[in-house]
Order: sequence, then structure tokens, then C-alpha cells
Amino acid sequence: MSLPPWTARFLAETAPELPGPLAALAPLLQQYGYALVALFVLLDNCAVPAPGQTVLVLAAVYAGTGHLNFAAVVVIAFTAAVLGNTLGHLIGATGGRAFVHRWGRYVLLTPERAARAEVFFARHGGKVVTVARFVDGLRQTSGLIAGTTGMPWARFQVFNVLGAALWVGVWATFGYVAGANIGSVWRTALRYQLWLLIALGVLVAALAVRQLLRRRRRRGRGSEPKQAQEPKPEQKQEREQEPEHEGERSEDS
Repeated sequence: MSLPPWTARFLAETAPELPGPLAALAPLLQQYGYALVALFVLLDNCAVPAPGQTVLVLAAVYAGTGHLNFAAVVVIAFTAAVLGNTLGHLIGATGGRAFVHRWGRYVLLTPERAARAEVFFARHGGKVVTVARFVDGLRQTSGLIAGTTGMPWARFQVFNVLGAALWVGVWATFGYVAGANIGSVWRTALRYQLWLLIALGVLVAALAVRQLLRRRRRRGRGSEPKQAQEPKPEQKQEREQEPEHEGERSEDS
């Protein structure tokens, strides 16, 4: 979906330009912004790892600068999100288990992960569908898992619509506000980019250390039973001396 030529020219003349690297995306968003939102949001909610959330935020930013219609971005993203998750539920309900075992690994959904998700989904299915869109990985697979686990279609749609409304509302509003103040936001980002990079580096290092400590703990727990089974040197000597003492007792008798 593209804007009429006269509308595109008018918006380009009156709306502020995107700063920095975002300016390179302007022609693409101007011509295909609505279509990109529809396509990538649909795929991102249908078991396909597509950058739907990123495209949604960028389109909202562009709408905040006056180049796209914000209401159209919201409606298109909401509809695509609901349809994408519905299609995922349909795939899961009709052939979910076979799909997971054959193709799941290509979308990071292994049979082991699917089994753990099914157990959790049976207890908290509604809440998962509602908040799943805010979690990468779960956003792409929640509909598929809901269909695979047999979640009723009507109940699924209630939480599907609610989750889509929350997800689109949050990220579209965030992008629109950022776009309306794109100049100050960009200058602030440039001013504090060094501190942001340092904070990001510290966070990554902390996560790496945490993961390393977890692995060491797991290895330590795995080696404890083996050490407990192995007899100590003193116990080995006592066991070796026992046959000798038994032989001496038999001779004395």
C-alpha cells in the first residue's frame, strides 16, 4: 500500500527529515511503509522469525514525523498481528506436532522446547498468549503452541486480540512519540551513546559471567554422585584387609 503521488510530495515537503542512518530508510518507508508493516508483522506473529516489531516501531517513528498516517499504521499492524497468530493456531491445530518435529528446529522450536512449553501452556495459556508478543521467540510461536496443545479457538482469539492490542499500542505509541521529537531524541542519543555502549557492555559481561557460573554449578552437581560412590583410600585398605582377617580366623578355628 503506497500513498498517492500528490500526498507523498506534500508530506515530504512539510514533514521533518529523519536524522542519521534513519534517513536511508525514508524512501523505502515512504513508498512501502504500510505494506512492510503488514507483511513483517504478519510473519513475525506466525512462527517466522521476521523483524516485525522493528518495522512497526520504524513505521510509527516515521508517522510521528508526519510522513505516514499513524492510525493506518496501528490498524494495519493490529490486523496483521491477529491474523498471523490465528494462522499459527490453525497450523498448530491441524498438524502442529508433525510440524514441530519436522520444521520446528528452523524456527528455534525443538521438540524438547515444545514439550516444556506445552506443560506450561496447559496451566497459563491465556496469560501466555496475551504477553507472548513482548517476548522474542514466544511471539513467533505462541499461536502455534496454542493450537498444538488444543487451546479452544474462541478462547484463544480473546487473548490473541487483547495481546495484539497491547503490543501494537505500546510499540506504536513509543515510536510515534519518538518520531514527533526525533530531533531531540537523536541529539540525546548521540550525547549519551558512549555511556549507553558502556552500559550494554557491562550487561553483556554480567550475563556471560552468570552463564559461566551456572555451568560450573551444574558440573559440580553432576560430579558429586560419582565422588560419593567412589570409596575413600582408607575404605579401600579396610576392604583389602578383610579377606586376610577372615583367612586367619578360619586357620585358628
